[in-house]
Amino acid sequence: MSPGTVIVGSSIGGVRTAQALRLEGYEGEIVIVGEETELPYDKPPLSKSVLVGTAGEDSIRLLTEEQAEADGIRLLLGHRAVSLDIAENRLKLDGHEPLRYDHLVIATGASPRPSPWGQRKGMHVLRTLDDVRGLRSDLLQGGTLAVIGAGFIGAEAAATARALGLEVTIIDPLPVPMSRIFNPEIGHWFGDLHRDNGVTTMFGLGVESIGGEQGSFDIKLTNGENVQASTVLVGIGVIPNDAWANSSGLLVDNGIVLNEYCRAVDAPNVYAVGDVARWRHQGHGEDIRIEHWTNAVDQAACVAYNITHPDIPRAYMPIEYVWSDQHDWKIQVVGRVGGDVDSVILGHPRVDGRFVALYTADGTTLRGAAIVNWPKALLACRLGMAKGTTVQELRGKLEPQLQPTGSP
Repeated sequence: MSPGTVIVGSSIGGVRTAQALRLEGYEGEIVIVGEETELPYDKPPLSKSVLVGTAGEDSIRLLTEEQAEADGIRLLLGHRAVSLDIAENRLKLDGHEPLRYDHLVIATGASPRPSPWGQRKGMHVLRTLDDVRGLRSDLLQGGTLAVIGAGFIGAEAAATARALGLEVTIIDPLPVPMSRIFNPEIGHWFGDLHRDNGVTTMFGLGVESIGGEQGSFDIKLTNGENVQASTVLVGIGVIPNDAWANSSGLLVDNGIVLNEYCRAVDAPNVYAVGDVARWRHQGHGEDIRIEHWTNAVDQAACVAYNITHPDIPRAYMPIEYVWSDQHDWKIQVVGRVGGDVDSVILGHPRVDGRFVALYTADGTTLRGAAIVNWPKALLACRLGMAKGTTVQELRGKLEPQLQPTGSP
């Protein structure tokens, strides 16, 4: 059998690429290389159901050994990619002989941005199964949790910790949470959501230093105040896992730089998917990198198609989609939201228990939408993005649903 396809990364992007290749009729060898020794697992539940304890580890597995064997997928776990020789089609690994390939798919994802305040026992990040095991163990001891960073991961973990009965404080340098993603009005509603659920919010404040030790951390803020916490979670963003490829000859710039077919611009048999991929989105006219689960899944399918259909490749032009669960809110985002564009907001969380924000750059074209607790609005917005429905048309469809006779 030929060297086939080697996939570097054993999370959702890597696993779905392997499975999609088989669905496309690919008959060559497929090898998934993973740095972790764990069988592949899904990551969105880590900050929610796994952390709170309502889902077990086996329930989030993406691929068992039996499933991999049945699909002819070889799992090579516990080996980190070290370097890449694109001239010789050879991948060098830590603790294993190099692998040759016909095609290489880079799906190494992203890692939490390191804590600038040091890392010691009781201070956590949340990205892997080992991370959630350690954090959950500390949270079950009770006490107080300080979350630094009010993005999706930090906010989800804060909501989960409240469900476990802990006192929680969220700290973020932005005066309005989620304002990088949405806009100030919606961001204020997110702040209200957490405060209504007993979370202490300290926005517009940075962290100068973290002293103390596990069980008794002392967090000094930029306004001179101090926050005491038993456990600290640092969620200040992620960085793509691309450093190992810097010396390969591939173009690496905030991810592996790809063309519209998700193929490396300087190596026609190298592709990338997921958080580490930065590709040319023809619809947006720019290179973008998306850190969403849905993107990794959709991109994997596109790459598998392009590997198996090299003469008729398909450009990857997704409509972005991401979701988050915080307290009793189901937050779903379609397309591109936030930024310096106008928005039309329908509904109110306190009055209607749901809302949607429709974003437009020209007053007519739907650029994106943020939806909370409104399934029919989500469906309308996703269809609207695909069909080119105007903001005015969507507003006409959705506003009647807010009347007392409307249904969710």
